[in-house]
Amino acid sequence: MSAELRITLAGAERVVEPGTTYGQALEADGRTVIAARVNGELRDLASYAVPGDVVEPVAIDSADGRAILRHSAAHVLAQAVQELFPEAKLGIGPPVDNGFYYDFDVAHPFQPDDLKRVEKRMREIVKQGQVFSRRVVSDEEARAELAAEPYKLELIGLKGGAADEETVEVGGAELTIYDNLDPKSGELCWKDLCRGPHLPSTRVIPAFKLMRTGGAYWRGSEKNPQLQRIYGTAWESRERQDDYLKLLEEAERRDHRKLGAELDLFSFPPELGSGLPIFHPKGGIIRKEMEDYMRQRQLEAGYEFVNTPHLTKSSLFETSGHLPWYGEDMFPAFELDGVDYRVKPMNCPMHNLIFRARGRSYRELPLRLCEFGSVYRYEKSGVVHGLTRVRGMTQDDSHIYTTQEQMGDELKSLLTFVLSVLRDFGLDEFYLELSTRDDSEKFIGEQADWDEATEALRQAAEESGLDLVADPGGAAFYGPKISVQAKDAIGRTWQLSTIQLDFNQPKRFGLEYQAADGSRKTPVMIHRALFGSVERFLGVLVEHYAGAFPPWLAPVQVVGIPIAEAHAPYLQDVAKKLRERGIRVEVDTADDRMQKKIRNAQKAKVPFMLLAGDDDIANGAVSFRYRNGEQKNGVPVEEAVAEIIGAVERRIQV
Repeated sequence: MSAELRITLAGAERVVEPGTTYGQALEADGRTVIAARVNGELRDLASYAVPGDVVEPVAIDSADGRAILRHSAAHVLAQAVQELFPEAKLGIGPPVDNGFYYDFDVAHPFQPDDLKRVEKRMREIVKQGQVFSRRVVSDEEARAELAAEPYKLELIGLKGGAADEETVEVGGAELTIYDNLDPKSGELCWKDLCRGPHLPSTRVIPAFKLMRTGGAYWRGSEKNPQLQRIYGTAWESRERQDDYLKLLEEAERRDHRKLGAELDLFSFPPELGSGLPIFHPKGGIIRKEMEDYMRQRQLEAGYEFVNTPHLTKSSLFETSGHLPWYGEDMFPAFELDGVDYRVKPMNCPMHNLIFRARGRSYRELPLRLCEFGSVYRYEKSGVVHGLTRVRGMTQDDSHIYTTQEQMGDELKSLLTFVLSVLRDFGLDEFYLELSTRDDSEKFIGEQADWDEATEALRQAAEESGLDLVADPGGAAFYGPKISVQAKDAIGRTWQLSTIQLDFNQPKRFGLEYQAADGSRKTPVMIHRALFGSVERFLGVLVEHYAGAFPPWLAPVQVVGIPIAEAHAPYLQDVAKKLRERGIRVEVDTADDRMQKKIRNAQKAKVPFMLLAGDDDIANGAVSFRYRNGEQKNGVPVEEAVAEIIGAVERRIQV
């Protein structure tokens, strides 16, 4: 028997001694390279190599490395909490985007002072350099060791896919516990049920910070106990963490909920219920501009507007397949005249009825139906968030019916159309995500149809020249989709427009058209929501622009500010000229001093201010002031009017 073993290390074959760990094979320092990817799976550096392994390093600043770092920080958090609050029972503690959390069952919610104590103890654990040590256990051993942890006992039953979920604790073929060991004595400091992998030791955590607390239902179900969740962030360096914290400060400054109130755009009256916004006159102007723009663009592109009711018999969603597959996201049914009705959560089934209302010919295709349709979805209270996650929304919804031969060209044209619209709204950095079917049972239809639909979307996406990211299992139950992911002004990514290809609903509704040869054929259906919803898109725009909308979207485009009361009639005449050209203008005739009026206009983020005094009136001019504080004096009125109109018509930012 050979006393050596062969592995593939970073693409090259290597011979190592038996008993070599992945850390030794990689010559990892445990700080920059913190784990190994072995045969495609993440492993601890302390695990031993076996013959035939293909080993790659995992850097702490990679996506996988950050997830491992944050998961390890979550363990340190849980250890600190249980040391300070011995009665706390453990939930789960996964890494998430930009951070981590851990759920606890405690008698009382955590207070700000509690977080300070927990974070202090965490820093002591990090400084101690406790070793993360993996240990395989049987179900019986795990239950015995974790007898005092009821939520962990529940998770043990999920091992090996016994339930349709995996967690950071369980989900593989075996159960493992991670021990935190004292680096000097080797004594056990703390332990947790966990799949791993982890950092070599707590000392490898370079930077972390606890952020906030909140409530969360165990395993996401409102039927389960509510636990207390502590959120934190962790990064590969203090510099990266500082950058992230600055980003959060800027995001808070741009929060659309705060700006919506400050700018008098919209509100969320508790009398209406969670997730049901109302739009004030200024917010209504922005919505109208958005919708008017989209109506015009769609008319130019050959769309036909339709209108459908807010209610329907529940049986319509049985036909479409939504009720069995999407029912949890619908509002409950109510009975009327012995029949169950529902408020609609989507428009597509009703558009299918419009297509089916009369005979259709191939000469009519592509048939592009569109609607600003109000829909209602039962979002759980814990995920409702301002305008970006609501229960009542307006979708700029379109359903396009094509032949299979037209499908590819229509998808490419549609993607070009979508991107051009987003660019007009000031978004210009995108990538695409292709959501496809996986092996789960949450999808309907034949695999061959899915394959054809997925390939058509893939080709359209690739021809766009944008980066394409795979999202296995993320498709709608009836078909694959492309989603446009757009970056905002501070680099955050938002899912906006979606294009979904559907071979299934046309069959379920019996949709047909007469082909050129006289035969009856089933059309292909394309679902397209460009804004996603008007509410969500507006919320994104508020944050993208920090409330300082480009002139064409600004609720008030111009404010006239007289230097003295006697100058107001002159500015009223200027305002009249602007209104005649469709400009939204106000003249501030309040008793305030001029400087306060300027501050008020800047606070309201009005794009243009026109000031007038004696010299301006004598010369038929205005002082032209921008919201960034720049000012041009003595600008002839006609030039000022032309500049304002030009900025609005070209949809530029100022």
